Amino acid sequence: MSKTILLCTVGGSHQPILTAIRELAPAHVVFYCTGKDPATGRPGSITTITGRGTPVEVRRGGEVIEHLPNVPTQAGLAPDAFEAIEVPADDLDEAIAIMQANINALLPRFPDAECIADYTGGTKTMTAALVMAALDNDAIALQLVTGSRADLVKVHDGSQAGLAVSAEGIRIRRAMAPYLAAWERYAYGEAAEGLARLRLPRDAALRADLQLARGVSAAFDAWDRFDHGAALTGLEVYRARLGVEAGKTMGPLFSALKPLCAGPDDIRRTPARLWDLWLNAQRRAHQQRFDDAVARGYRLLEWAAQWLLGGVGIDTGALADDQIPTPLAIPSNPDGKRQVGLRMAWELAAHHLGGEVREFVDAERLHMLDQLRKRNGSILAHGDRPVRRADWEAFAQWLQAALIPLLSTRAAAVGLKHPAPQLPQQGGAFAPPPARHG
Repeated sequence: MSKTILLCTVGGSHQPILTAIRELAPAHVVFYCTGKDPATGRPGSITTITGRGTPVEVRRGGEVIEHLPNVPTQAGLAPDAFEAIEVPADDLDEAIAIMQANINALLPRFPDAECIADYTGGTKTMTAALVMAALDNDAIALQLVTGSRADLVKVHDGSQAGLAVSAEGIRIRRAMAPYLAAWERYAYGEAAEGLARLRLPRDAALRADLQLARGVSAAFDAWDRFDHGAALTGLEVYRARLGVEAGKTMGPLFSALKPLCAGPDDIRRTPARLWDLWLNAQRRAHQQRFDDAVARGYRLLEWAAQWLLGGVGIDTGALADDQIPTPLAIPSNPDGKRQVGLRMAWELAAHHLGGEVREFVDAERLHMLDQLRKRNGSILAHGDRPVRRADWEAFAQWLQAALIPLLSTRAAAVGLKHPAPQLPQQGGAFAPPPARHG
């Protein structure tokens, strides 16, 4: 017994349907037809399926030259081997809904059958509806009955044959699209997880495209979690292809990963990570996670002072007596260590480094205190209220105007002259390209 189900749209020509039935010998056929036209009262294509007597008209030009029995009779289909479903001629939404409901009910009845949708006949809307309904289900293959043409009107009867239509590229692009769109929100983890759930295409090129998008999404997710080593390892797998297809985007990112993944003796490592933290804070703000963004901004401000002091041999977690200027009273903790927090670290930096660092501290001391008060109210600090957008924006504007220029100058002085760009938001660049014909 045949293991095929045929879904077909029915229009004015019966021959393509007969061709499809003859070639496929389906176990079951679903005819999607139009009913009576509500405006004119003219019968729809359903009469060619369920009409009694000889409802099928064979025309030559505008003249009816022959009347034939309905299509199931001509095809020799038993009454339980087909069904006729009415769909509107020109209502795309309703036609799709009817077809999808029918398909969802039909497929469980034939769990081992191959389902083929032939969209040759019917109105343009019916054709579009069947294609769209079929594309939503990987179990359905598409085909079109075509043949030799002597004009732009129709193919010659007797020359028709079914043509399998590849929809794998369309399906995989549609399936990948919502996950790659997550890049716009820097939601790389969401993208990687979603892409990992998609079935690998049979086509080798499409399979490579999906694997590329999945791998790059996972690598950027690792980067977004500060796991720069995993990000570099993940991207290295695709370096050759990324250099060709996404070179302008990926080149600077590969360059940025070098100092981020460098050993602790590389003097570019910490300023690179400070800059990466600043970009990460902006990504959290873009996601409207303002508490997370402010927490990162606070850490950036604190770490910057620690880095500057580390450059002159001072560890804010274990200060020596001779590193503490007389005006600053820094008592020992219960472990006997002298340690300082953010504000005092900047006072030490101003004293020991002088120059532009002192100028920054003297000019921004009160502004820094004002911004830190906002941060301290956060649930991630010492308070219990969420950080508002306005709080983050004020903090970010101050960091951008006051701290970032100082960090950029100091980073350039140790060889980090080209900080990393922000991680990309255009995941669509890694989707399979549309098929090219001709």
